Amino acid sequence: MGKVVMYASVSVDGFIADDNDQPGPLFDWLSSGDVPLDESGYVKVSQTSYDYTRAYWDQVGVTIAGRHVFDLTDGWDGKPPSGIDHVVVVSHRPKPEGWDPEAPFHFVDGVEAAVVKAQELAGDRLVEVAAGDVGGQALAAGLVDEVRMDVAPVVFGSGKRYFGSVHAQHLLEDPDVVIQGNRVLHLRYRVRR
Repeated sequence: MGKVVMYASVSVDGFIADDNDQPGPLFDWLSSGDVPLDESGYVKVSQTSYDYTRAYWDQVGVTIAGRHVFDLTDGWDGKPPSGIDHVVVVSHRPKPEGWDPEAPFHFVDGVEAAVVKAQELAGDRLVEVAAGDVGGQALAAGLVDEVRMDVAPVVFGSGKRYFGSVHAQHLLEDPDVVIQGNRVLHLRYRVRR
């Protein structure tokens, strides 16, 4: 089975969005270069960020996200982001009325069920868990193997925390990847077991 990676862009002080659920300058690095990261042509990064991020995106088979993110993005119009094959949505509510049954989205109740379903769908590919409350719950449950963050040079002061509402201490190994791009520092930590 593929490993489980918690991931997001984050402010220096640990927030993935402001108090109004807006990422603001967290995504500036995604338009700070001249190398297209995807087919949209909108997302352009430095060559260094492209080499790191594109390789990661190509390994991800499934993304796990919470219902809040799903609702904020309008379910990405039924198309998983970044070329990912499937999205597993953690939700206590059923899928939206009229939702396309053919869309590769799977609704489950709880992070444990989400990881099981995602690993089944991903096979040997990576399972990405969106940082925030769902990612924090997965970390607290011991289900995360690696933490990746794209640290943007901004301080929010308050907002949506990278690790959600996790209040217990969790040790990570020393970073095994530290890469500086334009307006971003890419970091990767293994979770200490």
